[in-house]
Amino acid sequence: MKPLIDKSTPRVYTARPITLARSIGFGVLDLMGGGWNTIISGLMLYFFTTYGDVSAVQAGTILFIARIVDAVVSLIIGPLTDNFYRTRLGKKFGRRHFFLLIGAPLLLVVFPLLWISQQGFWYYLIVYLAVEMIMAMILIPWETLPTEMTDNYKLRTKLSSTRMFLSATGTFLVFFIPAQIKATNSPNAYLITGLIFSVLFAGAVITTYFTTWERKLTPEFLAELDAQPKVPVGKLITDNLKDFGSTFKNSSFRKHLAIYLFSFTGKDIFATALTFFVVYAVHGSESFGLTLQALSIIGLPATVLAAFLMIRKGPRYLFAMSYSVIIACLLALGAIYLIQPSSTMVLLVIVGLAYQAGRALLEFTPWNVFPFIPDVDRIMTRQDRAGIYAAVMTFGRKSTGAVATLLVSWFLDLGGFLKPGSAGGVQLDASCTTSCPLVQSTGTQHVIALVVILGPLVLIAIAFAISRFMYLDPQSHAVLRTEIDRLEAGGSKDDVTSEARVVVEKLTGHPYESAWPEDAISPTVTPVSNGS
Repeated sequence: MKPLIDKSTPRVYTARPITLARSIGFGVLDLMGGGWNTIISGLMLYFFTTYGDVSAVQAGTILFIARIVDAVVSLIIGPLTDNFYRTRLGKKFGRRHFFLLIGAPLLLVVFPLLWISQQGFWYYLIVYLAVEMIMAMILIPWETLPTEMTDNYKLRTKLSSTRMFLSATGTFLVFFIPAQIKATNSPNAYLITGLIFSVLFAGAVITTYFTTWERKLTPEFLAELDAQPKVPVGKLITDNLKDFGSTFKNSSFRKHLAIYLFSFTGKDIFATALTFFVVYAVHGSESFGLTLQALSIIGLPATVLAAFLMIRKGPRYLFAMSYSVIIACLLALGAIYLIQPSSTMVLLVIVGLAYQAGRALLEFTPWNVFPFIPDVDRIMTRQDRAGIYAAVMTFGRKSTGAVATLLVSWFLDLGGFLKPGSAGGVQLDASCTTSCPLVQSTGTQHVIALVVILGPLVLIAIAFAISRFMYLDPQSHAVLRTEIDRLEAGGSKDDVTSEARVVVEKLTGHPYESAWPEDAISPTVTPVSNGS
């Protein structure tokens, strides 16, 4: 009989105490995760239009096409990692960890190519698409690791809290590093930035690879994995699409995904348009615009506070706090634009600090809720589908982010935005000779202001309203986890407590009778329900 585990690489399957050091080892990869999403939302459109020799619509089209294609690919990666243990490489390196191992060297080679100036539409489209796919190949399996490493709420929160602290650090570095290099007047400021980030990101991936592990390969788990039949690629894709649709039967996930997409898209629009707003609407410098975004450093202490409040108060409290702060800041930004006082730059810094604190809470909360979503699914299907849920989250994020960026670029173009070098444009700085900011028309300035203020305001308000109906929190998860453990130990559904029944029905959106079927059902089978 063959051994259940390849004894030459036992580390990846061996659980260890989740210490602070190991939490950092897991979370350090979000220097890349948070950093890359911030680069997309805060830098790429401005870099392409200012230094890439492409128009606003062309730049938005690059981001849209690449993200949509990548989003489709991401739908395959999650289930692929769920089933990768079947392969020799998966058995040797781990079904999640193998993708981290090959992603690091690819980052070192491909990522710097994105930051070469004046290459035009097709070059940036191809390179950007390649980078997006590499990022997805790393981030999707990594996002499942808290569920792999432990089923304890506090330990998962410890992992996710450390992750979000480091994500906030990545967000800060994305703007701080180019702002400092740009201040030296180096003509290759963004290329140097790209080289620095490629090394930083690859190092983070390797660190995570060697400090995390996957779910223990017990005989029961191996039997569960091996019981899943091998299918052709075409049928696998079709089945996966059905599986992805089945996630929406999970009431907690539907709400969670809506909150996540509306709020993150809102903050993406803000980050995308803010540098344009600073440079063209209130006539600040590019380095000031980047520095204003780098105020995200306030997110570090805010994340520490969020970790404390997540355990004590739960996610609904954090949602309310973050969204209230952000809405107030957006309204203040609108007032600053309309009045344009002599102290505009000082006021922008004050509002920027408050906004970045609220943004840190916004980013922290959904990804601290996510590790508990698969537990809700488990009581519905008796399956381990963390990878599928991570894939759907990533697909939604990339799809809505792509649409948001395209809309921002369209609005800029419709508003008459002139890229540097455009005929008829007047440079803000007469001594500048290449890639120089232009004086935009009053109408264009108004459009930029509307995009940076009104767009995020509407989306954040919608997320705020939905968050009031989110019931998954430390208390409800503890009841859910206890019920799952009882049923896994052979307990009867007839012996369910009234509290557990209510919690299961609230979290799943289905009657308790449909939970924990006799056998692990296909996730595409509709649970027996009297209404959700």
